[in-house]
Amino acid sequence: MAVENNSGTQDGRRVWTNMLKQAAAASLFGVSSILIMTVNKSVLTTYNFRAFQVVGLGQILAIIVILRTLKAFGMVRFPDCSWQQFYRVYPLPLLYFLNLVFGLGATLKTNLPMFTVLRRFTLILVAAGQMYMFKQYESAAVNGTLVTMIAGALVAAYRDLSFDFVGYTYVTLNNVVTAVNTLYVKKKLNGDMSNVELMYYNCLVTLVPAVAFAAGTGDLATAYQYTRWAEPGFVLNFVLSCVMGAILMYSMTLCQSLVSPLTHTVIGCIKNIVVTYVGMYVGGDYVYEKYNFIGIHISIVASVLYSVFKLREQERHQVPQPPAKS
Repeated sequence: MAVENNSGTQDGRRVWTNMLKQAAAASLFGVSSILIMTVNKSVLTTYNFRAFQVVGLGQILAIIVILRTLKAFGMVRFPDCSWQQFYRVYPLPLLYFLNLVFGLGATLKTNLPMFTVLRRFTLILVAAGQMYMFKQYESAAVNGTLVTMIAGALVAAYRDLSFDFVGYTYVTLNNVVTAVNTLYVKKKLNGDMSNVELMYYNCLVTLVPAVAFAAGTGDLATAYQYTRWAEPGFVLNFVLSCVMGAILMYSMTLCQSLVSPLTHTVIGCIKNIVVTYVGMYVGGDYVYEKYNFIGIHISIVASVLYSVFKLREQERHQVPQPPAKS
């Protein structure tokens, strides 16, 4: 009897431990997803730090150092450097670098609600690419949410009082590069590399070209001449901006390994909604306009429905079919 009680107690503890791990992983992923967007916006807009390539360079360096440290403590695993690894990831480092530059440039030049809404054009590009490259077609329900999402984004963009042509160009290029990167990863790697391994080698290969590019465009000089390096608030936000990339990647991998696809999808939806609302206050560059506000919310609702439909399709494909009767 005592043995049975002991076993039951241990099982209960294991359940609670697993629940706590899942809650911690989900919370870390959600918080880091929101924090990286808000601190990037704070550094680039609130503190008027215009050298966005230097922010990207800081993120690349931080990811390399943090992932190497985590590997040394056995918290993540990936192979050591070799020419074979560099060959496997090529040309993904170039796409990663372009994504980083265009994403930070768009964060600098557009308000966060519009940035979040306009980034959903990536889903249309990926869907079109999957049709062309893999002959994979979305359902009518998913296509309907994609069209609604884009319609909401167009309404919001039409009445965006803080419209910036350069910012919208950066977002468009960011969407194109993200879609190409997504399709290329799916085609070339086919799941043989983890997100952590891919991120590490992307950063390692990109580091030297990123320094040269930042120097050539004058961003290093702009950062050197910046006058607010002594302010604790700016330094804190800049350091957070640098380290959050690695923390986000680690939390995403941890979350995917511990929680269900439903939980992961819900966190993603909540994150996008929170970033949209927080972005109306962070940075000070969002200007309220009625139809812009309506367009943003049409896109938000459509994105939630998109996630629901995609999750249902995924679960339907995972349900084992009963054997045919002979």
